[in-house]
Amino acid sequence: MVLSDTITLLSDFGTRDTYIGQMKGVIISINSLVRIIDITHEIEPQDIKEAAFLIKEYYAFFPLGTIHVAIVDPEVGSSRRPIIVKKDGYFFIGPDNGIFTMILKGNYEIFTIENRDFTLKEISNTFHGRDVFAPVAAHLSKGLEVSLIGTRVQDPVLIPDIYPRIESDVLYGEIVRFDRFGNAITNIDASTLKDFLGRRNFRIEVGGMSFDSINKSYFEGPVICLIGSSGYLEFGCYKDSFKELFKIAKGEEVMVRPII
Repeated sequence: MVLSDTITLLSDFGTRDTYIGQMKGVIISINSLVRIIDITHEIEPQDIKEAAFLIKEYYAFFPLGTIHVAIVDPEVGSSRRPIIVKKDGYFFIGPDNGIFTMILKGNYEIFTIENRDFTLKEISNTFHGRDVFAPVAAHLSKGLEVSLIGTRVQDPVLIPDIYPRIESDVLYGEIVRFDRFGNAITNIDASTLKDFLGRRNFRIEVGGMSFDSINKSYFEGPVICLIGSSGYLEFGCYKDSFKELFKIAKGEEVMVRPII
């Protein structure tokens, strides 16, 4: 049994509506002592891949036992499973739609959410965040054993082609998200880049532009490519938005070519 005093929330709900407030109301009605921390509610609507990368980025900065609720759920109300992932001393609650792809490495356990004793009595077809995920997170924070909530899952849904690939000695990646400043963040992490290049010179190509070096900070611009705080290759502009300036979109291909 693990007691937790912290629940985090991530979603694409935004803050204009009352959705997040309703979820928090459900949580504190079950456990009034728990601390609720908003990660972000500004995920691009329905962008499961963006959420998957962010979950990997933030979860380990919290104390062991933290319960991370993550909801980007285009198929809410369908046959997709609600699940709990137990990994590295943390709990993750959300839909089984690939949102947890990036953390499903190494040792982990996954359980379905089946026991209606720990959800709200009435479950809406369109708001499982309030009626399923929030109450389960609250009960879990009070020490509920995960095995009492549902059965083990052996076949979680994973997002296909989420990782960079190597073809003909070229490393291919893509832009997967943008931060508030318009920096374009890729799915190529620093270790993948280092392992691929070794000591070779290189050219990085994106949107018709090319870079033959990696900067250390944003002010080295005007246009830069660097390894950002998330540990991934990204592109930015000093005091400007790379996204807006160059009209770059999610899914834009990024190529890393070694120069012999």
